[in-house]
Amino acid sequence: MPEAQQTVFIVDDREVIRDSLRYLLNSVEIATETFGCGQAVLDAIDLQWRGCMILDIRLPDMNGLDLARKLREREIALPIIFITAHADVPLAVEAMRQGALDFIEKPFRDQDILDRAYQAFELDTLQQRTRRERNDIGERLEQLTPRERDLLELIVAGMTNKAIAIRLHLSLRTVEHYRATVMKKMDVRTAVELVQQFERARGQ
Repeated sequence: MPEAQQTVFIVDDREVIRDSLRYLLNSVEIATETFGCGQAVLDAIDLQWRGCMILDIRLPDMNGLDLARKLREREIALPIIFITAHADVPLAVEAMRQGALDFIEKPFRDQDILDRAYQAFELDTLQQRTRRERNDIGERLEQLTPRERDLLELIVAGMTNKAIAIRLHLSLRTVEHYRATVMKKMDVRTAVELVQQFERARGQ
C-alpha cells in the first residue's frame, strides 16, 4: 500500500484562522485538511494519516490536550504544534511535557508556521521509519520457535554459548546451531546487531 501524503491537519474553531493557515500552507504546496472541533477530528481518524497537526489549545468541545491524548490512544502519533490566542504558561508546559513539537501564540508569523511544519514533517518521516523497522523486527521475532526465543534472550543478556548450553541443558554444538539459526532469521551477523534489534523491538 502506498504511503499517504504528508498533510497538515488544522484544528481551530475559527474559520478565519483555518482559512488563513490553509492558504499559507497551500501556497508552498503543502496539503491541508481542516476541522472546526475535536470531535470532527475523532470522527475522521485514519490510521494512514501522515504529516502533522496544528491544534488550537482551546476548542469549543474539548481541550486540545485532551484531543491529543485521544489521538495517541487511537494510535495516531502525528507531531503536534499547539496554537493559542491566550498566553497560558501552565498549558504550554503541559503541552511540551506531553511531547508537543511547539506551542505558538496567536497572532503568529507565517514563517514560524512554515518552519514548524517542515520540522514536523521531518519528525513524522523519522517516526514512520522507526515504526517500520520495529514492525519488520517484530515479524522476524515471530518466526522464532520458543526454544530459539529463549536462546535469543540469553544471548541478549550477554551469556556465552557455554553458559547458555548449561542453562538450557543442551550440548554446545546444539546451542551453536540454534544461535546460527537465530542470527539468520533475525538477519544479523553479530551479537551486537542482534541486541540492537531486540532493544528496538522493545522501543528502547
